[in-house]
Amino acid sequence: MKHLMRAAALALPLLTAFAFATTARPWTSAERATLSALHIGRLAAAPADPSNVVADRPEAVALGRRLFFDARLSANGRVSCASCHAPEQGFQDGRPVGEGLATGSRRTMPVPAAAHASWFFWDGRKDSLWSQALGPLEDAAEHGANRVQLVRLLAQAYRPDYEALFGPLPPLAGLPAAASPLGTAAEQAAWARLPEAQREAVDRAFANLGKAIAAYERTLTPGESRFDRYVAAVTGGRAEDEAQLSPAEVRGLRLFIGKAQCVSCHAGPLFSDQHFHNTGVPPRDPRRPDPGRAPAVARVQADPFNCLGRFSDASPEGCQELRFIADADPHMQSAFKTPGLRNVAGRAPYMHAGQFATLEQVIAHYVAAPDAALGHSELARVGHPHAERRPIALNDAEAADLAAFLRSLSGPVCERGRPC
Repeated sequence: MKHLMRAAALALPLLTAFAFATTARPWTSAERATLSALHIGRLAAAPADPSNVVADRPEAVALGRRLFFDARLSANGRVSCASCHAPEQGFQDGRPVGEGLATGSRRTMPVPAAAHASWFFWDGRKDSLWSQALGPLEDAAEHGANRVQLVRLLAQAYRPDYEALFGPLPPLAGLPAAASPLGTAAEQAAWARLPEAQREAVDRAFANLGKAIAAYERTLTPGESRFDRYVAAVTGGRAEDEAQLSPAEVRGLRLFIGKAQCVSCHAGPLFSDQHFHNTGVPPRDPRRPDPGRAPAVARVQADPFNCLGRFSDASPEGCQELRFIADADPHMQSAFKTPGLRNVAGRAPYMHAGQFATLEQVIAHYVAAPDAALGHSELARVGHPHAERRPIALNDAEAADLAAFLRSLSGPVCERGRPC
C-alpha cells in the first residue's frame, strides 16, 4: 500500500504539469481560425426570408410579440407560444418533451437564432419560421386551436394592426365557430362545407398570423458568453483577459475542436451545422423508434404553407432549399437536426426527446457510440460508407473538461432593438 501511495504522490505532479501544459500551450494559427469562426461576432444578420415580406418590419415585430404571448391562441385560453418558449428559460421549457394541452413526443427547441435556419423542428418538416409558427397552433397536443377560431381572434383583438400590415381580414359572416382541415371530425366537416374562396381567405389570414409571429422571433438571438470573451482575448493578443475560461474549460475547448470531434457538426457561431444526423440516440419509446427526418421530407413538400405555396411571398427562385431538397437519402432515417449549443447548460434534458439528463450523459453516449435502433448511426465505428469520424475516446477527466467547456457557452438572449 505504501508503494502505491508513493507512486500516486509521484504521479500527481506529473499529471498536474501535463494538464497545465495542455492548457497553456499556445493556440496554433489553424486553431485560432477555428475559434474565431465560433465567436458570436461572426454571426451575420439573419438572412432575408423571401417568403415573408413583413419579416423585418417593425410593425410586424410589434404585432408578433403580442401574439407570441397571447394565450387566447389556444383551445382552452391558457397556452401561448411563450408557454413552451419561456423567455426566462431561454425560450424553451426545460421538459423532456413539450407540454401544451397534452404531452408531445419531442423536446421543445429554443427560438433564439432560429431565423438562421432553413428547416424547422427536429425533423425539418417546415421550411420557414412563419410556417413553423403555424404548426403548434392547430396541433391537438399543443395549442389545439382551429383556423377559423384564430382568424376570429385576429378580427376581435388585432384588426387595426393586422390590416395595417396585410390588408382587410376576410368577412366573418357565414363562418362557423370552429373549422379547420386539421381539427376534430366536426371541424374538418365544417371546413369542407366552406366554399373554396372562403377557405383560401381564412388560410391567408392564418398564414399572415404566422408571419407576424415569425417577425418577432427573428429578433431573438444569443448574446455574448464567457467563451466569446475568451476568444476575443486569444485572437486579440490580450493574455490578461484569457482568464475568462478556467484551465478545465480551456482543456475542454481543445477537446471540442480536436480529439472529441464535436466541431464536426457543432460548427459556426451557433455551434450547429443546421443539418440532420443519426447518432444512435436511443428512442424514447423502444417499441416505436422515431423515424426523424425521413418522413418529414414528403411532409414539407406537400405543406400548403411551404415556400412554393400560394401563401408564400417568394418567387420559385427564392425557394432553392425546397426545390432541391434531397428526397431519397437513406441516411435521413432517424436523423435529427443538430441543435445549437449556445446556452446548452440551461437546456437539460437533452436530445430530441430528453433522453439524457446531463451533459455528462450526452458525452458518454458519443463515446459509447451505440448502434441506432432505426437506420444507421454516423457514430458507428465500422461499416458506414460515409463515416469520416474516428472513434471518440475520452477518459473520465477529459469528459469532465468537455462538459465544463460547454457550460462556458451560457449568455443572455438578446432582442433586436432592446438592451441585451
